[in-house]
Amino acid sequence: MDKNNNSGYNNSGDYNSGYRNSGHYNSGHNNSGHRNSGHYNSGYYNSGDRNSGHYNSGQNNSGHNNSGYYNSGNWNSGDRNSGQNNSGDNNSGDNNSGDRNSGHYNSGYNNSGDNNSGDRNSGHYNSGHYNSGDNNSGDKNSGHCNSGHNNSGAFNTDCPKMRIFNKEIDMTVKEFYKKYSLYANIPLNRWISKNKMTKEEKETVNGWETTGGYLKTLKYKEAWQIWWEENPSEHERFLTLPNFDSGIFKEITGIDVEKPETMILVNGKKYSASTIQEALKRYVND
Repeated sequence: MDKNNNSGYNNSGDYNSGYRNSGHYNSGHNNSGHRNSGHYNSGYYNSGDRNSGHYNSGQNNSGHNNSGYYNSGNWNSGDRNSGQNNSGDNNSGDNNSGDRNSGHYNSGYNNSGDNNSGDRNSGHYNSGHYNSGDNNSGDKNSGHCNSGHNNSGAFNTDCPKMRIFNKEIDMTVKEFYKKYSLYANIPLNRWISKNKMTKEEKETVNGWETTGGYLKTLKYKEAWQIWWEENPSEHERFLTLPNFDSGIFKEITGIDVEKPETMILVNGKKYSASTIQEALKRYVND
């Protein structure tokens, strides 16, 4: 034990059991930071190596609390993220399980929009790909709520008539959207915090300990069903759309408006039977 209370060798810092540390309380080697069990850290409390940030179990992180590598952001289990809470790689956005997203809450890849399970979307809530519009299960749509592909036409200088439920109406697209709204923030990706994760999810999902949970991807129709159940006040907005066709609506969203689900009153608020069943399943597994 030297005069600086080091059991290791060549330390200029204090209370080190490792070697060549200028910092203090290190069991690892070559650290200028403090309380590191890893090596070559300028940050503190790292079990990984070459971190300038703090509390990293991964390596080469300038951010904090990362189990992945080369992250400048925080709480990432993936690699090379500048955003936070990512289990995927190369994300500048937050809470992504997919890769190369600048948007947030994406399980798909290369999205600049948010909450996409598909890839390369600049729009939001798409399970399809290459969409600039929202809520599409099809591909390459600039419009909304399409299960088909390439909707909106090309090289048009005028405003076309609106086509809805496979039929044209005597109203331009611009006129239609001034009067009606098709917006629905369907939860294609939903953050599940660690205290809400089931035992099975904790056994199969990687990195949830670091990120504090995980981003769960829902299928397109499942997401629509959840949104529909959670937003009963929004039903009339869709049911009164021009040319409304319950069969087409069900084909696209999976929602059968001809057969409403049993609703149960709990503390003055109505919940669908399936929502209660899913909640019970999750808590029973906790």
